[in-house]
Amino acid sequence: MVSTFPNPSSVDLSRIRLAIRSLQPQLVEWRRRLHQQPELGFQEKLTAEFVSQKLQEWGIEHKTGIAHTGIVATIKGNKLPTNKVLAIRADMDALPIQELNEVPYKSQHDGVMHACGHDGHTAIALGTAYYLQQHRQDFSGTVKIIFQPAEESPGGAKPMIEAGVLKNPDVDAIIGLHLWNNLPLGTVGVRAGAMMAAVECFNCTILGKGGHGALPHQTVDSVVVAAQIVNALQTIVARNVNPIDSAVVTVGELHAGTKRNVIADTARMSATVRYFNPSLKGFFKERVEQIIAGICQSYGANYDLEYWSLYPPVINDIRIAELVRSVAEEVVETSIGVVPECQTMAAEDMSFFLEELPGCYFFLGSANPAKDLAYPHHHPRFDFDETALAMGVEIFIRCVEKYFL
Repeated sequence: MVSTFPNPSSVDLSRIRLAIRSLQPQLVEWRRRLHQQPELGFQEKLTAEFVSQKLQEWGIEHKTGIAHTGIVATIKGNKLPTNKVLAIRADMDALPIQELNEVPYKSQHDGVMHACGHDGHTAIALGTAYYLQQHRQDFSGTVKIIFQPAEESPGGAKPMIEAGVLKNPDVDAIIGLHLWNNLPLGTVGVRAGAMMAAVECFNCTILGKGGHGALPHQTVDSVVVAAQIVNALQTIVARNVNPIDSAVVTVGELHAGTKRNVIADTARMSATVRYFNPSLKGFFKERVEQIIAGICQSYGANYDLEYWSLYPPVINDIRIAELVRSVAEEVVETSIGVVPECQTMAAEDMSFFLEELPGCYFFLGSANPAKDLAYPHHHPRFDFDETALAMGVEIFIRCVEKYFL
């Protein structure tokens, strides 16, 4: 449970305009419907159908079937003529988790759950689209709302970019939010520069020589080799990375052996590498293999290594981050308010959009321990305070209005 911040005992909603507060019941309804029908990456057919149905109902121009299940909606303001284009991105996919919450809107899909808040992101994006369509006279420029599949895996941002979602018309900047149960309800975490980490992954199989536990001299013990490798990998961050730069190597899986008196001939490990500094790209891959190769050679073992980069770091543009921060300060009224140096080693494929153009990805606090709504992301009891939905719409709308001034 999240307990590092005080309970949001008093959250002032008066700064949220009446039209958006009035939309809150619909936001909750949409979110709960989506929560009941979670879908994994690139399988979000029901979700995409629901989003498209709503956009069509509201008369919003949109394209479907982008990168399998993605959608892009386009809304043009009527206030003043301008060619500027701002994009808003929301992810739609769920996780392969069995939900343990006993709520009326519990997942109806066995083994699949919205355990990260993407149902809320989609509802907020829908609410933003609806409001903008109804109030086109209040903003200039063009807003593209990107409903993205497969953020959790294997990544839908890059395929959508390759499909041209940032073109025709060309997008000038992009913003996105993540409901965040590591912050109390209504608090906003935003910073310029590195916000979330790059993530790289590797699988390694140690190839030794099996035998009897009583005769180790006849074997090459893959378990001993793997243990040495796991320990040595920790020295990469401790002794090869500048202490000012944050990074972490995590071996999350290690499998070997079948019986206590049998020396295993193979051991398999899977790991992730995370860092903020883009200059470290490529460094870990080389260093990880050096360590594995060196230890295997010293023990007489061989290895098979598969290493790949998943997502680059989320790097926020200074100017757009300042726009979000200034808007958040106008909207947020909590005991903590805006957290200007909020970071996490979690990763996000919003990073691919931010490599293409300036933008900002920020956190909107959604935890409320007083309502037992503070379980961490990816937990089978994850849920969030739905009051955050209207807050998210308000922040997006004000960002749109302020960006085009």
